Amino acid sequence: MLFLALVFAYAMRVNISMAIVAMTDKSKEDSFNWSIQKQSVILSSFFWGYVVLQIPGGELAARFGGMVLITSCIAINSAVSLLIPIGSYYGGWQLVCACRVIQGLSQGFLFPSVHNLIGKWVPLEEKSRLGTIIYAGAQLGTALQLMASGFIAEYWGWPAIFYVNGTLGAIWTALYVFLGADSPHTSKMISVEERLYIQTSLGHVGEQKKLRTPWKKIWTSLPFISLIVVHCGQNWGFWTLMTEMPSYMSQVLGVEIKANGMMSALPYLAMYLFSFPLGFMSDYILKKKWLSITACRKLSNSIGHFGPAIALVVLSYVPAGNVAVAVAVLTFVVGLNAGHYTGYLLVHIDMAPNFAGTMMGITNCIANIVSIITPLAAGAILQDETDPNEWRKVFYVASAIYVACNIFFIVFGTSEKQEWNEPVDDSKEPSDEPVAGKKAEKII
Repeated sequence: MLFLALVFAYAMRVNISMAIVAMTDKSKEDSFNWSIQKQSVILSSFFWGYVVLQIPGGELAARFGGMVLITSCIAINSAVSLLIPIGSYYGGWQLVCACRVIQGLSQGFLFPSVHNLIGKWVPLEEKSRLGTIIYAGAQLGTALQLMASGFIAEYWGWPAIFYVNGTLGAIWTALYVFLGADSPHTSKMISVEERLYIQTSLGHVGEQKKLRTPWKKIWTSLPFISLIVVHCGQNWGFWTLMTEMPSYMSQVLGVEIKANGMMSALPYLAMYLFSFPLGFMSDYILKKKWLSITACRKLSNSIGHFGPAIALVVLSYVPAGNVAVAVAVLTFVVGLNAGHYTGYLLVHIDMAPNFAGTMMGITNCIANIVSIITPLAAGAILQDETDPNEWRKVFYVASAIYVACNIFFIVFGTSEKQEWNEPVDDSKEPSDEPVAGKKAEKII
């Protein structure tokens, strides 16, 4: 269900990237005459709301559990998605922006709540692969949306893109109300044996206390600051490609919308598929003790950031008319980026599992301020969308940011559990993993 939540959330997050191409197609009678600057504002408006509730979302997830938050997130996104077509006709681009801001606000709960639920549900021995399976839903949702949007717009009109997304999200919400739970302890859908296995692995047997968030120690931790930096680098590179690729395919390569959707989806489908071997490889390396957890995370993240950085430079020199090569390089760029799933994304949970949701809320909040800037920066650089040289500047900037931010993470990042993960409490033993495991065995 968490995997499907990511699929539907990202489908609703990116649907505007394809829909706006059809909405502004001057050959259609129901098109809108929106300039590239207005389109850039629409594309970035999601993130205006998205950054606001990240940090509160982490705290709310820690206090009330992740189930209520993730259910609210998908439900609100689905309802607003159903309203966007009507809003665009009666309120123009301004109302579309307002709808996207609301969707962004509710999706502010997405990652903090998922991180919280992973921390409660995923056994330590399976963290890399199960975490990857869940988060890979984001890329599958992106790929499916990009593939389907062109066909839906072609045969049923662009409003159907939003109607389909809203309906699927509503179905998920109804199912999760019955199937979901904040933790194995409160779930009625699993066996006693499975509950005990998960709780034993995580050291969660018995009553869990609510811990006060050590804000000062989190904000003054250099390893945590490195997570903020690398998350910002990830968002700049990823959202440059996400928001601008459909326009690049259309304006530079001259690919019509149906093929545009299929070709734009290939890189994200590759990222979805690449994530599985990387996740299993990570768990295997750690099981064999070939590398420490920190080294393993940094290796994965380097694959996810240095690889795309190099490929983006290559992409900037692909001849404008060579569609096959351009799509192959784009696929390689985004596919390799799957390394971040078993890289910095899991370091939040490694460093401080008790505050993983809060930490994810902080890094995602700051990183998504970058996501607001990214399409606006691309819009400022691209004075002429058909000029390959101007697109080259966009790709060069993204490449440089990928490299610089990952180097900072390699130097200062760590997966070692931080002492502030377990605030001093005389009634409770420190919960590092080996001790927690032994304590759980004694209780059993």
